[in-house]
Amino acid sequence: MKVLVATEKPFAKAAVDGIKEIVEKAGGEVVLLEKYTSVDQFYAAVADVDALIVRSDKVTKEVIAHAKNLKIVVRAGAGYDNLDLAACTERGIVAMNTPGQNSNAVAELALGMMVYMARNSFHSGTGSELKGKTLGIHAFGHVGRLVAGIAKGFGMNVQAFDPFVPAAKIEEAGVKAVSSIEELYSTSNYVSLHIPATEQTKNSINYELLSRMPKGGTLVNTARKEVINEADMMRLLEERQDFKYITDIAPSCAAEMAEKFGTRFFATPKKMGAETAEANINAGLAAANQAVGFLKEGIDRFRVN
Repeated sequence: MKVLVATEKPFAKAAVDGIKEIVEKAGGEVVLLEKYTSVDQFYAAVADVDALIVRSDKVTKEVIAHAKNLKIVVRAGAGYDNLDLAACTERGIVAMNTPGQNSNAVAELALGMMVYMARNSFHSGTGSELKGKTLGIHAFGHVGRLVAGIAKGFGMNVQAFDPFVPAAKIEEAGVKAVSSIEELYSTSNYVSLHIPATEQTKNSINYELLSRMPKGGTLVNTARKEVINEADMMRLLEERQDFKYITDIAPSCAAEMAEKFGTRFFATPKKMGAETAEANINAGLAAANQAVGFLKEGIDRFRVN
């Protein structure tokens, strides 16, 4: 059993040590490909491995074509749009993610972003408080639930919309369940976005939806770049001097937005939702356990293809 950990941006040492311990205890071998600078290095490294663990590294059909023995690929994190699922399925390769391991890190970042925007991006001038404001959570999964808990600690009124989660489940968490996406945006001072990028959701956060937000409305995006209709976002920011947008995934027009809209827009220099020591370690260890579990016992609980 040979497991390749291919990370252009490496795991923390504690995570790498933990991955090695898990795999070697199961009788396997870990191969590291860190900070690689060419896809050819990736092609060569994946040639004879049984399992592949990645972070945001792109596992394309070309990578898969070079992986003659590959049986499983695990994305250490919740999102998995960097994996070519069709190519994996065609080759009979199991693809997995590690849901929940980065959730707290992302949730804390989302609230930090709200504070940042409420306080004028830490520039001078009178800001506002989160207490008493209404937070709308768009998608009530692992991260959404944690965001709700933290926001309630700030004294926010929390509501959520998720067509895949029964209203009763949302209410059980002490969160108001709204009946439609339009209602969520119309009645929320802040909206925290947690939807995946799918054919149905890409560009779905558009002018019609965003323009429903009340005066001073702020959209917080720790989800995916592709779900935002960037032309519509630009239009709204131009038309509404009160609207704010903060994102952990820089839009294609980030430089133009920063120049035009000042403290009403901010994008992190690179995606940092999972960039905590704890999340890094949790996701890496989970990926190793899942790879070993599948290779040794056929466990495919977190399969996504």
